[in-house]
Amino acid sequence: MTSVLKRIIFWDFPRASWQYDVIVVAILAFIFLTPREVFRDQPKAQSIVLLPNDSPGEEVFYLEPKLLIETTEAERFQQAAAMLQKRDGKKLQLNRLTPIYDTENKEIKGFMAYTKLVK
Repeated sequence: MTSVLKRIIFWDFPRASWQYDVIVVAILAFIFLTPREVFRDQPKAQSIVLLPNDSPGEEVFYLEPKLLIETTEAERFQQAAAMLQKRDGKKLQLNRLTPIYDTENKEIKGFMAYTKLVK
């Protein structure tokens, strides 16, 4: 029994043997049939991150590119303002929305949203 267990752990079977194939099928079954809840693997939520800022009454947010990339440039500002309002429930006025570009590919990597608190 220990020799079989040792052979399984160290994968000591010749290729194309039935034992090798059984181990490969067992590994693939584990990978594809194990529910994601077992490992607490959940899809990543699209996020808006509040960044540190020294200016009082002003907040700066980073928005992931997935949130606004599919909208036209004309609609981005309004959509970003609506998302920021919904996020915190605070009354925020979006002053500026700046895309962050990758220097090599000129691809958008995110957006910086500069807001002001409205009383």
